[in-house]
Amino acid sequence: MRPYLAVLLAALLFGTTGTSQALGATDATPASIGAARILIGGGALALIAALVVYRDHRASAIRGAERSQLLGKAMLVPPVGRVRGRFGLPSWAIVLLGACGVLAYQPTFFAGTSQNGVAVGTIVALGSAPIITGACDWALRRRFPGVIWLVATVLATVGVVLLSGLTDAGQTTITLSGILSSLSAGASYAVYTLSGKALLERGWSPTAAMGGVFGLAALFSIPLLAATNTAWLATVDGLAMALWLGLVTTTLAYVLFGWGLKRLAAPTVSTLTLGEPVTATVLGILILGEQLSATSVVGLVVLAAGIAVLTVPARLLPTGRMQRRFT
Repeated sequence: MRPYLAVLLAALLFGTTGTSQALGATDATPASIGAARILIGGGALALIAALVVYRDHRASAIRGAERSQLLGKAMLVPPVGRVRGRFGLPSWAIVLLGACGVLAYQPTFFAGTSQNGVAVGTIVALGSAPIITGACDWALRRRFPGVIWLVATVLATVGVVLLSGLTDAGQTTITLSGILSSLSAGASYAVYTLSGKALLERGWSPTAAMGGVFGLAALFSIPLLAATNTAWLATVDGLAMALWLGLVTTTLAYVLFGWGLKRLAAPTVSTLTLGEPVTATVLGILILGEQLSATSVVGLVVLAAGIAVLTVPARLLPTGRMQRRFT
């Protein structure tokens, strides 16, 4: 259960983003907040990855490993084999692709919510991410993610729709450009998730994979942040919000995310992160004083059921010592 719990804990941290922004009491633009978050969080991930690589390098040197083995472990360069053939790009290109996915997610997500509202934008972005991830993974590997994943994803997506309260609303104006922006956010999530998974399958450690992708994204975010008004970072509330978003909801969350991603299929991880709106909803009620409709309560239950469908079979699978206990 540990990989599932790691991803769910990462989703819990992701879910604090909205509440921390609300408590930040800042007039910063979403683009500025997103760039600062990636710069701080991605930079910290890159630093952690560098320290891990340095530690492994020294450990290999002490053991007297050969030069080729030492470089392979320190730089985390995998041997060319079946994984490279399955995802036929050099590792640097996969890191670049993942970084572009990280950078593209923030503006496309906020563009979708600004045009069609938070409810519709969030539904399309979060709901489409597991489906796009599963479809892309299926296309790349020629392997269906499984019936359990499909059932769990359908349940979780329905739960997100109900939880948003969209079905309680009256006439809603939805623009095509907003829908396309939200779908782009879901696709961006799929890109950096699958990129991270490809690096992990090539022998990269979870810390190195997340550090490489988000570290490069942090470099790219510097000019983006510089192009915005950064005066909010000089305030106590603004700086505290930026540090929380960067170090907690990005650095710590993606260390957990990467650890779980190494041990689980990418479509499974993508569906598990739908626990994010559950956390956001609970925090909205407890901290921000928001109210839930009856439909939203049902959605919360359905979403939790979808996540349970995905995790419980793995826990109850009769293998090893558990199998002997059942027989």
